[in-house]
Amino acid sequence: MLAASEPLSRALKERTAVAHERAENSGFMSSMLEGKSGVEALVALLAQSLPIYAALEAACRRQAQKPLFAPLYDVILERETALRADLDTHAKAGIECGTIVPATRAYVAEIEASAADPARLVGHHYVRYLGDLSGGQIIGTLMRRHHGLDEGLSFYHFDVAKPKVYKDEYRANLDALPLTDDERGEAVDAAVAAFDLNSRVFAELGELVPLKA
Repeated sequence: MLAASEPLSRALKERTAVAHERAENSGFMSSMLEGKSGVEALVALLAQSLPIYAALEAACRRQAQKPLFAPLYDVILERETALRADLDTHAKAGIECGTIVPATRAYVAEIEASAADPARLVGHHYVRYLGDLSGGQIIGTLMRRHHGLDEGLSFYHFDVAKPKVYKDEYRANLDALPLTDDERGEAVDAAVAAFDLNSRVFAELGELVPLKA
């Protein structure tokens, strides 16, 4: 449970900090961002992302009209179509990943279990989309730099003219959600769980995808 005086956006940032850093600094992500792994690592990550976003976006549509969730819902954030297009682009270039690691399946199951619970869904929405609007942009830039990619990165592009303004408005919407203190605590717990699941996905991808020779 969170204190009524504590903004949800601040609680989410502060209480997920350790789990967030652990995921961000995983060996798999560090190698990918430093250019030590090939395009295969990117494609493997996109392949895991597809079922995760498919589950998340189905859940979001289910809650789109509910007062506890509606202020966050925005179709401009949806990534499933972009992911399918990117994976198709890489497949045509001869790079595919047909493996969905167990941690990804666990992550999808967690999202599906939260689909009927707006408070927990808020936590998952925060982790995925605010992260995409921040760190995701950096990933796209680095993949272009390391691998000379002109295509296959639409997942990392949002039709948002001013990302900082959008993120500030998102945080304001978070803080204004009519959640009880218990429900706000559930949102934070779900966000921590999401980061932990991301760490598990990255660890399993690190075993699946070799570094560049």
